[in-house]
Amino acid sequence: MLRRYTFWFSAAVLFQLITGLVHSLSLFITPEPANEIERQLFTLMTTYKMDAGGGFQPTYSGLFLALSSCFTFLCLFAALTNGYLLIKHTEPNVMKGIIGINVVIFGAVFAMMAFFTFLPPIVCTGLIFINLLAAFVVVPKIESTV
Repeated sequence: MLRRYTFWFSAAVLFQLITGLVHSLSLFITPEPANEIERQLFTLMTTYKMDAGGGFQPTYSGLFLALSSCFTFLCLFAALTNGYLLIKHTEPNVMKGIIGINVVIFGAVFAMMAFFTFLPPIVCTGLIFINLLAAFVVVPKIESTV
């Protein structure tokens, strides 16, 4: 079972789906400031509009929301696409390339999370990356007959 790439890839898909769904909760939860300094910070993040050029004047909380939602969409997109390819029993030689793309993208995401965020997203993206890497290593090499 551990030598089958579908086991590792399925685990990665499951972690992508869980991460996307759990992270989507952060889009609907408003944090409460714990003290006066946090209250000032939250007020500035939600009310201060910087001039970004071209008529755009976003708030920092708007930018944070956009970036946060992109992570959710990335995880859900990857989970749904990879799950579809698993259900369709896509050939291993095609899957090797798809898994390789996932390894590169989620490896970069994991590195960014490790340097700039906190423990839960680091663990979630780490689990995705490790399972994708394991799937990439054990996927069988099929020689083309052309």
